[in-house]
Amino acid sequence: MSTIEKKSESIDVLEQLIKDYEIVLYNDDINTFDYVIDALINVCEHDLIQAEQCTMLVHYKGKCAVKTGSYEELKPKCSKLLELGLSAEIQ
Repeated sequence: MSTIEKKSESIDVLEQLIKDYEIVLYNDDINTFDYVIDALINVCEHDLIQAEQCTMLVHYKGKCAVKTGSYEELKPKCSKLLELGLSAEIQ
């Protein structure tokens, strides 16, 4: 393996370590707009306008990235959204 390949591989590993992840919230036919808005305010620390906008995007586009950060930061937030009956995953 050449020096250039080693450096490239090291950069790829480093980028994966510092990469921000995101919680993606998916549309469902169960939860109301108000319920989802309240969940985003309480769990993801959105303000009212941001929560409303994300909820509208989820409704009309089918999904929306609602929070970005490290995996360790997002895991409990995503778990809480799932506990509340929302459909979400970390990507």
